[in-house]
Amino acid sequence: MREPLPADMFDELCPSSLNPIRFGDKWAALVIRCLEHGPRRFSELRVPLSRVTPKVLTRSLRSLERDGLVERTVHAGATPRVEYELTPLGHSMLGPMAVACAWTREHWDELLDARESYDDNARLDRAG
Repeated sequence: MREPLPADMFDELCPSSLNPIRFGDKWAALVIRCLEHGPRRFSELRVPLSRVTPKVLTRSLRSLERDGLVERTVHAGATPRVEYELTPLGHSMLGPMAVACAWTREHWDELLDARESYDDNARLDRAG
């Protein structure tokens, strides 16, 4: 049996929340990371991706499947189940994602400062 995904896998201090480099939609990179070590059921993905609605997670999984990064497998039986896993193409995304996360960690403070400055200026523009 595989290890369960930790609920705090993507806490608010995770570089992915600040990463300006996008891989697919907003949640795609997080889904890919969840599938890094093998196939997962939808309910398993929901644990660390609790901020994502089921509808949006489904849309993200379908998009990743369409792009050839994720494969969806239906296991027939008394209790049918569906699992998602990375394809070889999906696994090839892990390297570039690691580089993007390392860059984000390195520039964390600069990104936060830039966003705070932008938000402050935007508030002033709306008020003025």
